[in-house]
Order: sequence, then structure tokens, then C-alpha cells
Amino acid sequence: MDRQELAAFLRSRRERISPAEVGLPRGPRRRTPGLRREEVAQLAFISTEYYTRLEQARGPRPSREVLGGLARALRLSDAERGHLHHLAGAPPGPPPGPSREVRQSLLDLLRRLPQAAAFVTSATFEVLAWNDLAAALMEDFSALPPRDRNLVRRAFLTPRPEGSRLYGVSDVDAFARLSAQRLRAVAARYPDSPEVTGLVAELLAGSEEFRRLWESHDVSAEPTLCKTFQHPVVGPVTVNCDALDITERDQQVVIYTATPGSPSEEALRLLAVIGTQRMDQQVGFPA
Repeated sequence: MDRQELAAFLRSRRERISPAEVGLPRGPRRRTPGLRREEVAQLAFISTEYYTRLEQARGPRPSREVLGGLARALRLSDAERGHLHHLAGAPPGPPPGPSREVRQSLLDLLRRLPQAAAFVTSATFEVLAWNDLAAALMEDFSALPPRDRNLVRRAFLTPRPEGSRLYGVSDVDAFARLSAQRLRAVAARYPDSPEVTGLVAELLAGSEEFRRLWESHDVSAEPTLCKTFQHPVVGPVTVNCDALDITERDQQVVIYTATPGSPSEEALRLLAVIGTQRMDQQVGFPA
């Protein structure tokens, strides 16, 4: 355990977080940059005395539970969480669950693709971030709570208006197979994640189709390279599909583009206009 480095790291992370970021009032007499020590201790569910001793390089080695609480309170990234554990002499175990933190560079990329519908998904197929055109083509994700932004939950459990499901997309059966097989691999990577185990249990209980696919024990499937959306405003939109793996976050950037000069390209251009007029934000983030 490197007490001096741990103390300096905790102090630096504490000072960079504003009270507003964690739902605390700033107050008229605040002199400390960032959070106060007692505020971090409260958010981490430890005593102020114990946290103060850690910042003064006088504390005992913290447990994994304490380190987890500090990582949440200080809003550490995955890399910072690992660094915290190493400084405390307790190398981190497996990630507690799929990462929902999207790199800023990826958010910037979504904004720079105005002619493509692009979004980022987690390992459990939750849509974490998106651009205007993705919202116009699929749905306004900013109007949904995070659990309802999950494409697997929507494919297997959402009622199907007029016989369609998952935005009327042409490859829905292939997506169903792909998502069930990938979820089995995800469940093996995150065996202790309540998010993963809860999602699988919900799907098994609510969908005979998912249960049948799950019981096949397959863990790989070929992705679809082209699909057609049945859009309620502009009609059928055929797009090419590309997915970029973000390995360290266990995420994917999905990009839908239309063939240049095709009717679908014109449809996406129209959707870009419609979407911009009715959307308040260019890129959405989880609440």
C-alpha cells in the first residue's frame, strides 16, 4: 500500500468534483475546491474520520468494499478505479458489471457523423449515447428511462404494434439470435453483475423465444451487414451496418449509412431535418 500516493490521488479526485455533480448544494461559504472530506465520506458510506486519515496518509489498508464506495463517490473511471486499487495494495477483481461510461472522443464522433445514424451500446445492448439521426430513425432515446433503452428488452419483451417489433427492422430474427448468444458470453464475463443476471432472468421469464435461444448455449453469430427499417414517416430505409468494438469498455459503436444516391439516402436526409426540428439535444446520455 502506497499511503502517500493514495492520499494524493484521493485528494486530487475529490477536488475536481463540484457539489452540483453529486446533487449537493454549493453553499455561500464553500472554500474547498470540489467536495469536502465529510461529503466524500458520506457518499462512500464511511466515517469522516476514516476518510480524513486516508487523505493524511495515516489510514489502514481499505477493504475492497471501501474502495468500491470511494470509486463511486469520486466518480472514478475504470482506469482510475484500477489505479485506486493498486495504490491501496488490493488489485481490483473482475469488473462488477458492464461499463456505461462512454469516452468523450466517441461522443464527439457521434456529433461529427450528421449523415449517419450512430449510437453506442453497452455489453447488454443498452443504448448509451446517440446522435440526432439515430433518434430520428429509431426513437427518441432521451425520452426513455435507461432500462427502456435496452434493445434486447425491446426486441423480446416490448409489445408489437401492428405486428412489427424493434422499429420494424428486417433482420429482427437474426438480431434476436445474435443478442441471445452474446448475452450468454456477457453473463460469463460478469457472473456477479445484478444488471446482467437480472436482465437474463427477466428475458427468460417473459419470452419463450429468448428461452429457446438461450438454451441452445451458442455464443457467437454473424452480424447483419445490411438491414431495412420500416419508418412510420419516410417509409422503408435500407442501411449498411458497421459496428466498431470498444474493447476496454466492452461497448460497440454502431453506424448506419445509406448507399450514396439511393432513395434511402434521401430518406435519411429528410429524417435529419425532421429529427433536428423535434429533438432538443444532439447527443443523449444516460440519466
